[in-house]
Amino acid sequence: MDEKQPSILKTILQISHPLALLAGILLYALGAGVADFLGHPVSADQYFLGQACITLLQLTGFFMKAYFDMTDELPRNLKNEQFRKIQQAILLVTFTILTVGAVITVILVTQGASSPAFFAILGAAFLLSYFYAIPPLRLAYQGYGELMQAVLLANLTPAFAYIIQVGEMHRLLALLTFPLTTLLLAALLVFSLPGYAEDLLHDRKTLMIRLGWPRGMTLHNGLILVGYLLLAVAYFVGLPWPLTWPGLLSVPIAIFQIWQLGQIANGVKPRWSLLLITAAATFGLTAYMITYSLWIG
Repeated sequence: MDEKQPSILKTILQISHPLALLAGILLYALGAGVADFLGHPVSADQYFLGQACITLLQLTGFFMKAYFDMTDELPRNLKNEQFRKIQQAILLVTFTILTVGAVITVILVTQGASSPAFFAILGAAFLLSYFYAIPPLRLAYQGYGELMQAVLLANLTPAFAYIIQVGEMHRLLALLTFPLTTLLLAALLVFSLPGYAEDLLHDRKTLMIRLGWPRGMTLHNGLILVGYLLLAVAYFVGLPWPLTWPGLLSVPIAIFQIWQLGQIANGVKPRWSLLLITAAATFGLTAYMITYSLWIG
């Protein structure tokens, strides 16, 4: 085998996007934390089954997208045996994920997770993952991929975790998750920046490509500001202060993130690693501090 060809295992690990899976774990814990904060007992069995369901939904979108990405490249790789083996492995993993996910869903239903809200949230999450990756819509390359990922992770994942435990929605979920959605979308915009030129070359319409560099940066800054503004407004409409102030601790990091984007806009050479770490820290620290506060509250 050509040493330059990636191994099947390495490719599968890359497709899995471990950081995104960790974000899903954190945000799922946030949703269950809301149930605990409000005094509802949290079932460990349902918690871990629901978490597995969310992780598998994330992987479904990632692997379906990877499969169709490779399908686009197949005409140029017909004689590449390793390429075809990797694509076949991706297809096998995708079917396995879907099968395991279906089994877990049935187990959850038999354990009592059968409210209309449960099926509505699960259905919406599946459709987002499906249309994110599958032609003809394939929204990942229509400029909506980042928005769909933000909604799936920051809105639907906590709601799913809460509904499994309680069976219905609560306004506290909205007060906590809408600020996180804007911060996550800003982070996803940042993560698309290093590949901006390549995406433009291959006509991959990410949200940043659709908006254009200047408007994309403006949107990024606006999303950061709106996220913290929503958190502040949430306090005045009923969010307890012990849940509000921990989410504001990341403001200095967010300011540094905006400053870095401003430097890039002014022509300063990007320090991509630092910028990506900063974007991940702004969202991750906010989500973590809120989640921690829920569980100890």
